[in-house]
Amino acid sequence: MSKGKSKKVFEVQENETIDQCLARIQKAGYMPVRRTEKPIFKEVKKGGKVDYEPAGRQIVFEAKLVDE
Repeated sequence: MSKGKSKKVFEVQENETIDQCLARIQKAGYMPVRRTEKPIFKEVKKGGKVDYEPAGRQIVFEAKLVDE
């Protein structure tokens, strides 16, 4: 077994493009194997009722260590 983790999760940062995140993953020695998007909602009060509106999304890549 090699030392270190064989899988790692990378999140696309707020001021980062997907391509920049993929370059960061490759630079760390990993290869992306799965992309997951999660919606982010915010609470909005209208009258006495609370509604939830989409506010953005969180993109997460699961990556595995590249064996060289």
